[in-house]
Amino acid sequence: MSTRCFQKDKDLVTRSIAGETIIVPVRSGVSDLEHVYVLNELGSRVWGLLDEQTPISQIVDAICSDYEVSAEQAARDIDELLHNLETAALIHPTGASKG
Repeated sequence: MSTRCFQKDKDLVTRSIAGETIIVPVRSGVSDLEHVYVLNELGSRVWGLLDEQTPISQIVDAICSDYEVSAEQAARDIDELLHNLETAALIHPTGASKG
């Protein structure tokens, strides 16, 4: 499993509402309301675990512990979510990797 770590972009406003996380990028000091992202309960849990020191492997373990899902399925889903968040510039790799 991956030991890569990610950090959240600093230019975001986030709110948790009814089990979902709403993410609004702030560009040039202004909220970019055309690009609002909403994470479901599972995505919100992964978002909450991103702290620039937690490797993906530990996030997968946490999701497997919280939900009835295999490690393989959790890893695929988390990789897809992280790829989408990175593509949207909401997270960035830290360069740190933990074992």
